[in-house]
Amino acid sequence: MIWLELAIIRRAMIGCALTGFLTGLIGVFVVRMRLTSIGYSMSHGAFAGAALGVAVSANPLSTSILFSAVTALLIGPVADKARLSQDTITSIAFPLNMALAFIFLALSPQIGLSSEVASVLWGSVISISNSDILYLAILCITASILIHFFWKELFTIMFDRRLAEADGINTKPFVYLMIFLIGIVITLSIKLVGGLLVFALLFNTASTTLQFLQDMKKIVLFSPIAGSAMCVSGLVASLAFDLPVGSCIVLVSTIAFAVSILLSPKRKRKEVKESS
Repeated sequence: MIWLELAIIRRAMIGCALTGFLTGLIGVFVVRMRLTSIGYSMSHGAFAGAALGVAVSANPLSTSILFSAVTALLIGPVADKARLSQDTITSIAFPLNMALAFIFLALSPQIGLSSEVASVLWGSVISISNSDILYLAILCITASILIHFFWKELFTIMFDRRLAEADGINTKPFVYLMIFLIGIVITLSIKLVGGLLVFALLFNTASTTLQFLQDMKKIVLFSPIAGSAMCVSGLVASLAFDLPVGSCIVLVSTIAFAVSILLSPKRKRKEVKESS
C-alpha cells in the first residue's frame, strides 16, 4: 500500500514539474504576443472536450484535443478567412464552450461529482498515468525544439507583430502554431489542474517572471523553471493540507505573482521615474 502511494506521489511530482515547465514556457508567448483572450478560450474549449469525453464514456484526452483543435481553427485560420477579429471569435467561443461543457457534464452517466467529473473540473493527482507523463515529456521536448528553431521569428513577433511583417515575416503561421500549442498544453494540463483553473498557469507564471527580467531569452529560460517550482509547491501544499491540487497550484502561483508585483525592480524603477 505504501509503495502504491509513493508511486502515485512520484507520478504526480513528475507531472507537476512537466506541466509547470510547459505552461511557464508557452505562457511567455501568451502574455507577450497578447494571446491572453485566446488562451482563455482555448482552456475552456479543452474543458468542454474533456466534459464530452466523460459524458459519452470516451477518452477525455482525445475529445479534449478535438475541441482544442476546432477552437484553434475558429480563432486562427477561420477568423482570418472570414475577416473577423480574434476578439469577436473569442467572445463567442468562450461562452459557447462553457455552455457545452456544463451541458456535457449534466448529461454524464455519473451521478453527482464522481471522481472522473471532479477531475475534469478541479484536477486529480490520482488520475495522472505514466502515459500522461510520457505525453507531457514529448510535448516539452517538441515545444522547446520548435521555439529554438523559430526563435528569431517568434521574438520579432513578440516585440512587434507589425514590425515583423514589415521585415517580411509571414506572422500568421507562427501565431497559428502558438495557438495550437496553447491548446495541446492546456489539454494535457487539465488532469492536474482542472478545466476551470488551467488558464491561470499560463498567465501567472509568465507574468511573475516578467516582473524581474527584461531579456527575453532569460525570461523564456526561467519561466518554465518557475512554473515547475510553483506546480510542485502547490502539490506539496495540497498533500499537506488535504486540499484540491489544482486549487493549491493556482493559489501558490497567484501568491507568487502578487509577491513579484511588490518586489518587482521594474515597478520600483517606474516609481522612481514618476517621483523625479
